[in-house]
Amino acid sequence: MAGSARLLGSLLIGMGMGIGGTLVPPAAAQQPPAAEEVEAETEAPLRLSPVSVTATRNPIAAFRYPGMVSVIEREEIRRLQPSTIDDVVGRVPGVSFTGGPRRSGQVPSIRGFSGPDVVLMIDGVRQNFNSGHDGRLFLEPSLLREAEVLRGSASALYGSGGLGGVMEFRTLRAADILGPGERYGLEASAGYRSANREWLGTTTGVARPLDNLDLVASVTRRSSGRIRLGDGTRLRNTDDDILSGLLKGAVSFADFHRLEASALFFNNDATEPNNGQGMGGNDIVDKDTRNRTFRLAYAYDNPDNRWLGLDATVYYAENRVDEERLDNLGAGPQGQELRRRVRTFGTRIENRSSFAPSDDTDLRFTYGLEGNHDRQVGRADGAARDGVPDAKATLYGVFAQAEFEWREPFGLLPGSLQLIPGVRWDSYRASSDLASNNSDSAVSPRLAASYSPTPWSMLFASYGHAFRAPSFDELYASGTHFQIPIGPGIVNRFVPNPDLKPQRTRTFEIGAGLDFQDVIERGDGLHLKASRYWTRARNLIDLQVVQPSPFVDCNPFIPGACDGTTRSVNVSRAKLSGNELEGVYDHSRFRLSLGYADIRGRDRQTGDHLGRLFPTRITADATLKLPELDGFLGWRVVRASRFTRVNTAGEERRGYTTHDLYLGWVPSEGPLRGFRVDLGVDNITDRTYARAYTGANEPGRDFKGLISYRFTW
Repeated sequence: MAGSARLLGSLLIGMGMGIGGTLVPPAAAQQPPAAEEVEAETEAPLRLSPVSVTATRNPIAAFRYPGMVSVIEREEIRRLQPSTIDDVVGRVPGVSFTGGPRRSGQVPSIRGFSGPDVVLMIDGVRQNFNSGHDGRLFLEPSLLREAEVLRGSASALYGSGGLGGVMEFRTLRAADILGPGERYGLEASAGYRSANREWLGTTTGVARPLDNLDLVASVTRRSSGRIRLGDGTRLRNTDDDILSGLLKGAVSFADFHRLEASALFFNNDATEPNNGQGMGGNDIVDKDTRNRTFRLAYAYDNPDNRWLGLDATVYYAENRVDEERLDNLGAGPQGQELRRRVRTFGTRIENRSSFAPSDDTDLRFTYGLEGNHDRQVGRADGAARDGVPDAKATLYGVFAQAEFEWREPFGLLPGSLQLIPGVRWDSYRASSDLASNNSDSAVSPRLAASYSPTPWSMLFASYGHAFRAPSFDELYASGTHFQIPIGPGIVNRFVPNPDLKPQRTRTFEIGAGLDFQDVIERGDGLHLKASRYWTRARNLIDLQVVQPSPFVDCNPFIPGACDGTTRSVNVSRAKLSGNELEGVYDHSRFRLSLGYADIRGRDRQTGDHLGRLFPTRITADATLKLPELDGFLGWRVVRASRFTRVNTAGEERRGYTTHDLYLGWVPSEGPLRGFRVDLGVDNITDRTYARAYTGANEPGRDFKGLISYRFTW
């Protein structure tokens, strides 16, 4: 064990430290997991062995993937008792959320890239909604069975938007509730959170009337009010009334064929500022947020057919935000109706071919095509809306990836070598009546490799290109951005820039992992994985606001003299680098996880810090298992350092430490079998803190509880 510790130090030196619980034991690392292992769901409060699907589009043990990927499974999601998507994935190393505590304003970021630089998917359906202040993803956490975060260049598989990585969320299946031999199931739950006086109720019904037919129906109601912050004040105008639902059906037929259809709904009737981020102003609106996601998927998976393993998906996603102004304190009159709607039609078709060229090698090809068409409509009282242009865009691409594993390479080296080369070609075109068309194409190659000299160690490296096409608002925004009521009035106007180039990055990453079994006692495990990455970016798209200062640069009493402009422009070059580590020790009596992430980024021309960084952060989670009581007790801590990588002093943030406690009781037998109780206290010390680039404090002490009951037959 001492030798193992020395090797750990030599492998991870200089890489920093980081968090996670996404690693798997060597048994899963040595061979692809069986289908029943991937599909199985356990009633145990805690479990390891997550499998990634997003990283390579094929099941692969997360520990074996030559890069950083985290899988948050349903049991962990339930222990988190999440209210927002931030609660689900916000503690993953390299992930941060900005925008403040209102759910509608939260925007995810991966490794310093946010907004359209991150690919968001629900059950494989791209969510391409982007706005300045209305958030990006509208999804109810109680409908999730799994969430996955892939960090780093992802355009070789996912095309535009893969600069920071991918977040994919997968919804409930019948197998998440039904056990072997069971046909029908019903699960109901009710919960409460004190910080925002939030009530939650969820009812889920599943059925397997035939061996080849699975049905799921779920509905959730969530209602909340003012948010109590750590300083004791309450964030006003934060009322949410949410109704969400899921309908899903899957049928297997004619040996190895499977067809699945799903419909996902999210409706939020909120009262909040027009800009829901930060503290918000007095321009209060009645805001209706809607998501409709429809999906039809077909799969053919015959283990005896090495040439054909087909997946095909067609989908439609509609995201919209409708607002009615409730006062005259904003940019428009009371009663004005505003609309932003983005519709996405898409398809993805991919095939897998698997071979064994020799006794010690395995080879799998994944290749296919993808296309999606987005259309945005903006309205203000039925007319064109400033800053929300009517526009459309079409993107299509073809991709190919190989996964090659060579055991005892060259007959000389111990262990196994894994190579994953991939490449994708994309073409896109955007158009609007407001300015000329914008079109371009991109080739995104990637090569990843890992070497495992022993069953308990691995080294990996990767190099990849990524790109992101300009968004509608960046290309075609026009009209008034804001007004200053001095003299005859000062107006800042949007200026379209149809000549924007796509953002492009090149990322190099190295890392190492260790996977020990039977460390203290038989059956326990210690898993560590760390990486360091360097990203070089060019043509980053930045919002350039030019506003002369009244009485300094101009005379505000001369009409138009102090007017300004807002325009998206390309920043020539930028660089980012960071470290991540995630690790977990799992024992029959307790589980410990620890993580670390840091990041640095600058404009290489001006030397300025980039605007979506986050402070150095350590996260720990300790769970005490109590099988005699059918329960568990846990503690989480987040430590963020003082944040000073900013260009103005006002953007600095103090360091903070928050503590959460949680416990659960899941009776395994007797008359109470099927009941589950989860209790917790977040930010137990009532710490006052704010995140980077967010103008509001986060919630204070938050008591929460969830009671659920499952009945199956």
